[in-house]
Amino acid sequence: MWLLTGRSLLLRQFIEISKNVISQRGPQINYCKAATALRPRKPKSTRKEAQYFSDAKRVRAVGGKGGDGCVSFLQLWCNERAGPDGGDGGNGGHVVFQASNDVRNFNHVGSVLRAEEGERGDSKECHGKNAKHAVIKVPIGTVIRNSQGQIVGDLGHADLMFVAARGGAGGKGNRFFTTDKETSPKVCEYGPTGEDLSYTIELRSMADVGLIGYPNAGKSTLLNALTRAKPKIAPYAFTTLRPHLGTVQYDDLVQLTIADLPGLVPDAHLNKGLGIQFLKHAERCTLLLFVLDASAPEPWTHYEQLMHELRQFGGSLASRPQLVVANKMDAEDSADNLKELQRRLQNPVLGISAKMGQNLGQLLSSIRSGFDRHKAQEISTS
Repeated sequence: MWLLTGRSLLLRQFIEISKNVISQRGPQINYCKAATALRPRKPKSTRKEAQYFSDAKRVRAVGGKGGDGCVSFLQLWCNERAGPDGGDGGNGGHVVFQASNDVRNFNHVGSVLRAEEGERGDSKECHGKNAKHAVIKVPIGTVIRNSQGQIVGDLGHADLMFVAARGGAGGKGNRFFTTDKETSPKVCEYGPTGEDLSYTIELRSMADVGLIGYPNAGKSTLLNALTRAKPKIAPYAFTTLRPHLGTVQYDDLVQLTIADLPGLVPDAHLNKGLGIQFLKHAERCTLLLFVLDASAPEPWTHYEQLMHELRQFGGSLASRPQLVVANKMDAEDSADNLKELQRRLQNPVLGISAKMGQNLGQLLSSIRSGFDRHKAQEISTS
């Protein structure tokens, strides 16, 4: 009886202490912690050559040649004419694309992909060795188009394979052509050549976040400040001619890739500047981050022109989830332009300074929340 009473007293005291703690801290306690971006521990590379990101490439796939057959006649100590014993040649290798998590772009993919040739046949009915297939790893989400531009392969899941070029079959040796009437044939087959085809491989999703803006809006400076990427930074237009890619890692082990795309100019949908090539890069990004120059006169016109080009390009590009940031807040007149920009767009616009590191932590949190919101919508609709 005393033990039960003691436990009841302890439980009552614990409830009293818990109530006091909750009343002191307040009624609202948030147990969900937002993911925080981590600073890269590894320093940036000191190499001078910039490593570009290749998201589309035209390749030529050549299958391996089949091995030739053999013409041979067996000679034994007791029978010098034991008959034909030429073996068949081995099969040539295929050229195969395989979706893998190990790669993220096409920098490692050569322009000409060749498979090995099969070995030729030998005497004593020894068949040649079949060649190994040339397996080329490509990122998940790779779309393969033939020479006519038609989609013939879509590697949307890991370990999916697409046979780009088949190798030739091995040639038959003279042992294969033996009949009742022709007991000692002196013919064999040559191994045929493999298929020789051309393809265009491209990524359906190049990056999670794509930086969109006018030339000299500070996109390369922003990517340099957020990631370990080293894009070329210069005070003249069209500094970025090819997309650069950087990775941001969060404390919940989620990695988001950010792409620095070339600058967009008016009438890009008419293929001015980089034109259609730029818009194809933006089409393969999940989230669009508009980088506006807050120090420029009337920066809201830049946003209107960018949206006009995306609408004219067509598709779902203009309806992609997007964030708007005003860069170069350390310059004069940027604060007044930011207020006017927020009033005209009627959307939250975050003011940052990629050069001075202002509000970059808040930007990374906004990117992660926007990406999670988009993924949640995809799951709900599917």
